[in-house]
Amino acid sequence: MPPLPPPPFAREVFDEQWLTDAAGGEVTAFREALTRGTEALHRLCESGTPIRQLVAGRAWLIDQLLLRAWQSRFGGPAEIALVAVGGYGRGELHPASDIDLMLLLGEGVEAEALRGAIESFLIFLWDIGLEVGHSVRNLSQCVQEAEQDITVATNLMEARLLDGPEPLFRRMKEKTGPSHIWPSDRFFDAKWREQQARHEKFHDTAYNLEPNIKEGPGGLRDIQMIGWVAKRHFGADTLHDLVEHHFLTEQEYQALMEGQDFLWRIRWGLHKLTGRREDRLLFDHQPRMAERLGYRDSEAALGVEQFMQDYYRTVIELSRLNEMLLQLFQEAILLVHEPAEPVTINRRFQARRGFLEVTDNQIFLRYPFALLELFVVMAGHPELKGVRASTIRLIRGHRHLIDERFRNDIRARSLFMELLRQPHGVTHELRRMNRYGILAAYLPPFANIVGRMQYDLFHAYTVDEHTLFVVRNLRRFTVPEHAHEFPLCSQLVRELPKPELLYIAGLFHDIAKGRGGDHSVLGEEDALHFCRHHDLSEADARLVAWLVRNHLIMSMTAQRKDISDPEVVQAFAEQVRDKLHLDHLYLLTVADIRATNPTLWNAWKDALLRDLYNATKRALRRGLENPIDAEERIRDTQQEALRLLREGGIDEREVSLLWEEMPPEYFLRYSAEEIAWHSRGILEHRGEEPPLVLIQPHGLRGATAIFIYGPIRDRLFAATTATAEQMGLSIVDARVIASHRHHTLDTYLALEEDGRPVTDPARLEEIRLTLRQRLRDPATVSLRVARRQPRQMKYFEANTRVTFSDDTANHRTVMEVITKDRPGLLSRVGQAFALCGIRLHNARIATIGHRAEDVFFITDLENRPLDDEGQREKLRRTVEELLTGC
Repeated sequence: MPPLPPPPFAREVFDEQWLTDAAGGEVTAFREALTRGTEALHRLCESGTPIRQLVAGRAWLIDQLLLRAWQSRFGGPAEIALVAVGGYGRGELHPASDIDLMLLLGEGVEAEALRGAIESFLIFLWDIGLEVGHSVRNLSQCVQEAEQDITVATNLMEARLLDGPEPLFRRMKEKTGPSHIWPSDRFFDAKWREQQARHEKFHDTAYNLEPNIKEGPGGLRDIQMIGWVAKRHFGADTLHDLVEHHFLTEQEYQALMEGQDFLWRIRWGLHKLTGRREDRLLFDHQPRMAERLGYRDSEAALGVEQFMQDYYRTVIELSRLNEMLLQLFQEAILLVHEPAEPVTINRRFQARRGFLEVTDNQIFLRYPFALLELFVVMAGHPELKGVRASTIRLIRGHRHLIDERFRNDIRARSLFMELLRQPHGVTHELRRMNRYGILAAYLPPFANIVGRMQYDLFHAYTVDEHTLFVVRNLRRFTVPEHAHEFPLCSQLVRELPKPELLYIAGLFHDIAKGRGGDHSVLGEEDALHFCRHHDLSEADARLVAWLVRNHLIMSMTAQRKDISDPEVVQAFAEQVRDKLHLDHLYLLTVADIRATNPTLWNAWKDALLRDLYNATKRALRRGLENPIDAEERIRDTQQEALRLLREGGIDEREVSLLWEEMPPEYFLRYSAEEIAWHSRGILEHRGEEPPLVLIQPHGLRGATAIFIYGPIRDRLFAATTATAEQMGLSIVDARVIASHRHHTLDTYLALEEDGRPVTDPARLEEIRLTLRQRLRDPATVSLRVARRQPRQMKYFEANTRVTFSDDTANHRTVMEVITKDRPGLLSRVGQAFALCGIRLHNARIATIGHRAEDVFFITDLENRPLDDEGQREKLRRTVEELLTGC
């Protein structure tokens, strides 16, 4: 590569006089010159200088310093060359990028003889503040290491001579070139595999919460990948050379450069912000980068969310270009000698070398509906490896044809519905449609959610990615080989008369995110319009619209209400109305939760939703006009529990005496199996020092059940939850009931930090013994929980909000606490209950990303609801004060 030309602002960045004027010796002079040049570049960045000039200007500044340092040490005729490699060799440097150098030795030059001078040179560079990576090689070593390591070969391919014998440098370039090692076909194949492995580390998605702008899919490395192949195969000096080789159009080249500029500006800002080489767009950097780049909060979205949406849209466009170009390279380099006779599929499409292509380049102009037909063909021909790059380019070039006239074309509407009804490949082709920009063109509301990220820890994916994951999960229920994962879901989906209605609901359930207002209500309107526009029956359209409007009610009911309460189940059953709506809603809810965050789904949530589904199905079967009678339910539960206890050899008279202590609420809120377990444990351990602690590793509700029976003590809830958290457990549910003998009948459902029940016998016994020991005197238990939080948590705030509502049917008050999740949260709330004379009856614990949204069902010590506003205000202040110090 030729020497870097001085940038337009060269005198601002480096002046020879700086080195001669500085006092304090050579190191000080060079360090000050580096500092002054860096500061000048940052000022130029702030003033809007094009980022390409800054990146090249940084490399030019380093060139000036290195050359002067080098020439003062190796200025003689010795056969040694100073060579820039890697990104520095390309002439691209960011403020904290590594400066990769190779000291190339001529034949007969011994590295040992130059060891002292080389070490002195490198130490000098480190002393003046440069991060230098270096190697010392002769020609044969260059060839040997490049043959063994594709990364070395790639770095040498981008080598640039800074100083030294040019013939020596040319020999190195020639001997490590494609005519000697790594011919372009082997090079391309190796680099493609390298990219695939790199993408796998990021789960093959550009939509990571804290993306790596260099290594992630659609990042800077993908652009470099294109350049490397172009240089190796075509001998190209710049990416623009690909335009001359007809591998890129001028428009595509500009899109590539604009995307690179955007990522470069982010990378420059990250290096400036952190003072180090940083390519991860971490949570704490995102708001500051958004501000630096001029994004401001609006009513619809935070500035940081707007910035991240632009980021994701940029990298997905770069991913599209990368995919297209690599496929073109594959055809030109790897498949050039394979038979290329086309195989006709229909009048508009044919297969060539296993890839789908149009029969001629005017197809989309003559038959615009073929822009959708292509995806139906792909779904119907699973043997096809993909879409040919030339056809991808045609798709991109004809997206503008998808207008209102196109959307109203009966052929287009029929094709879209035909895709949703395909037996295979639906999710794969919807993803391809999104990748090519066709889905957003055909469904205009979908365009708004492409790349849209919510700035929290709950939503792990952009809204469009999440939406397609929901559809994938729904489709997965239909695949027989996955039936063991969710047996109930697989059974229900087989019974649906029109599963495509479920996929439409999945596509539309979050489509109105970020538009202001209630996204469920707005999405309902969009879904209804789509269904009618696509000639679905009014009944089907109403079902889909209802699902979109109500897609959150099942998860909210299960996670935030007491579903052991028959009235809660009755109210939910009245909302869903019939089993058809219930089945669809259950399937959509499971798919939605699983697609929100990989860590969100666990056996506890599985059991919660399944319990609510089964209870609601029973209520519907019974008839909404015949709600469950509490006395009847108590009688049925007791009879079943008694049967289980008789089978275990427990004396029925002892059971009857024990149950006389229990309030009716106990038999309403526990199943017969749980009551039998409690009763057997209490009767078998009578006479032992209280409290009794029983543990079921796999409780009926998908979590480890911890049952505590003993005299009611102050601070018992606070001490129990603090002890559990200190032992690394997460409490997800608490049921606190007092017996007539003033004994507690408390059950806590707990999970390990990874969301699984406790299974190790030794750990279970440790938990049981620790709780028994500490709960003998809850007042002495320390409520401090020193559990480490994930790094990302500290970047999010959530103001504590305590609200109250009435649970009139059960004569209780509902207290909801929304705050930032933190260790010791539950024990502090329990401490507030003790200080304010509050009795806890039930708790539902939900952590949503960085926020805790916990619901507590409470009364005063006389089992009366908190009707007095002063009493509520005192409790609110106490909770807020205790959580402030937590």
